[in-house]
Amino acid sequence: MSGKTKGKEERDHATKEPQLKGIVTRLSSRQGFQLQMQPDGTIDGTKDEDSTYAVFNLIPVGLRVVAIQGVQTKLYLAMNNEGFVYTSEHFTPECKFKESVFENYYVTYSSMMYRQQNSGRAWYLGLNKDGAIMKGNHVKKNKAAAHFIPKPLKVAMYREPSLHDLTELSRSSSGTPTKSRSASNLLNGGRKTPSNDDLS
Repeated sequence: MSGKTKGKEERDHATKEPQLKGIVTRLSSRQGFQLQMQPDGTIDGTKDEDSTYAVFNLIPVGLRVVAIQGVQTKLYLAMNNEGFVYTSEHFTPECKFKESVFENYYVTYSSMMYRQQNSGRAWYLGLNKDGAIMKGNHVKKNKAAAHFIPKPLKVAMYREPSLHDLTELSRSSSGTPTKSRSASNLLNGGRKTPSNDDLS
């Protein structure tokens, strides 16, 4: 009996961790697409408004800062230091996006880590007119490419994601590149990129 009680207490303690109120939502682009994260980690836009891969967890991880996680894939959206958008199994500083409300209720998502060095201009998540993901440093906040309208499906409670250090991941002792840094992170949303654009 006491063993069961102890187990219940441990479970209760685990569920008492700080919880964050976020939303399960679709992100509808001003370009006429739904942002989607496909099973292989490819990020692009789809015209299919019922696509199950176009549903995301928007998890608050700071003041007006969110993590964007695919509901189906459980991968996080991230942007690296060259502006390439990729998917990551781990929540890292590259997975943090500042959520800002633009005119006409459109929302923009900009990297919390990277921006133009000289001008200080933010790097934004964006889809072009063909529904392809763009490099963050090529997206301007006043252009349609950067504008999204969240279409919430429900409110959800989330545990705060464990933050992984980027250098810790790149030094993985497994002998194989970690998924959040290489093959499955498909730089530039899954489109083929030159090898020197890789993070390694």
